[in-house]
Amino acid sequence: MESRSVPPGPYRATKLWNEITTSFRAGMPLRKHRQHFKKYGSCFTAEEAVDWLYDLLRNNNNFGPEVTRQQTLQLLRKFLKNHVIEDIKGRWGSENLDDNSQLFRFPANSPLKSLPRRHPELRKNSMENFSKDKDSIFKLRNLSRRTPKKLGLHFSQENIEKMNHEIINEDQENSVDNREISQEDVEEVWRYIILIYLQTILGVPSLEELINPKQVVPQYVMYNMTNTSKHGIVILQDKSDDLPHWVLSAMKCLANWPRNNDMNNPTYVGFERDVFRTIADYFLDLPEPLLTFEYYELFVSILGLLQPHLEKVAIDALQLCCLLLPPPNRRKLQLLMRMISRMSQNVDMPQLHDAMGTRSLMINTFSRCVLCCAEEVDLDELLAARLVSFLMDHHQEILQVPSYLQTAVDKHLDYLKKGYIKNPGDGLIVPLPTYSYCKQISAREFDEQKVSTSQAAIAELLENIIKNKSLPLKEKRKKLKQFQKEYPLIYQKRFPTTESEAVLFGDKPTIKQPMLILKKPKFRSLRY
Repeated sequence: MESRSVPPGPYRATKLWNEITTSFRAGMPLRKHRQHFKKYGSCFTAEEAVDWLYDLLRNNNNFGPEVTRQQTLQLLRKFLKNHVIEDIKGRWGSENLDDNSQLFRFPANSPLKSLPRRHPELRKNSMENFSKDKDSIFKLRNLSRRTPKKLGLHFSQENIEKMNHEIINEDQENSVDNREISQEDVEEVWRYIILIYLQTILGVPSLEELINPKQVVPQYVMYNMTNTSKHGIVILQDKSDDLPHWVLSAMKCLANWPRNNDMNNPTYVGFERDVFRTIADYFLDLPEPLLTFEYYELFVSILGLLQPHLEKVAIDALQLCCLLLPPPNRRKLQLLMRMISRMSQNVDMPQLHDAMGTRSLMINTFSRCVLCCAEEVDLDELLAARLVSFLMDHHQEILQVPSYLQTAVDKHLDYLKKGYIKNPGDGLIVPLPTYSYCKQISAREFDEQKVSTSQAAIAELLENIIKNKSLPLKEKRKKLKQFQKEYPLIYQKRFPTTESEAVLFGDKPTIKQPMLILKKPKFRSLRY
């Protein structure tokens, strides 16, 4: 069944649940089965359901090929718990489901969930009412009338400067001398700028259902923008909010494995597994996910931009959203993403799980530590896994400081100081990021391109090993042997013959000494 992308917006998890359950009920093949000498019609085995749903999720634009079979099984268990399916005797809820030949069927009732209504107290603090706050100098008006309805419509930088120049000339007669800018003014400008940028990037008519303006803490954004190391990592003034020293040491140990082990402990068989388990236990014990419960809807809404042709949009949106996090959370997220990204790309990293690769293990272990709803949502694990996978691949861009944001704020404050504007939205056109779009491709084409890109990257890794002159010959042989075991086809393409491999190491073909030619003894016939 052809999948479609659920657009960004509120309650996206519920909309995805309804889409998946509808597709599952409409497309899952039903047939007769025999069990315990009895025939049952219009049913399916748990194993058949896992196979079909696994294929559906992997080819669905909202989830993608990162979905594992175990996650699919977990989703089926939630289907059983929520009466999307029932066993052949009509039982559901507390029943168990395994990847076996147990029989299940669809109940007569609809499994669709109704969209929840916003709480009255949140509506009271919505963007519309927030704009009427008399205590605030600035009034955050309805952003939708100043935002293009389609992402493809943007002003050029030249037009923006021309408009700003006209605004300044028009208001110059009524302008006053430089006015003092209070700390409250600065904070309100930061809140306004980041909200209008976010709304424009997401292309939604309003942010009202995704985030309450009161949830934007300007102090967090300002701190995350300015208090950073040369690598862009947040530096905390209060060290009590930082990761414990032993966790930092353990993360550094695995991020740079097998080099830079500052734990000063002798290694042993399984040492790296114990270190990883220590880190995982710390993050799993945190009281809330790193992206916090209050920003759940905001981050889930961005998951619909995670398409090949909208990759730049998703990166920019996540870049702004991650600035909203409390500085301790942003620092933990930055360090965690750096560690798991390095570990998943490290060919020297020992196997940390008997049945799972390093990348899959990282996603399965830390996804719920990054994104999770305060109230259990049925698709939490799949949504979180997709987001963490994207963060791993693009964490350097997403978690860096956007310079354009500081420029926009400085310009806005300058206009405010000179009296050209009185409110954030009074005539000022904020320079918006420009996006270019390519033609949308099918899921099959995307998978083919992903495979070719991955193979090119792996082939490049092989070339780096070959050309590394600082690597001892013995170590190089060992790495190439390991590479040949993991990627035999790519290795064979690079070294089609043993002679081509021998040239790399300068091996001289060993010439075997000719064996002594012994004169064959003559056997006399036994016959006379």
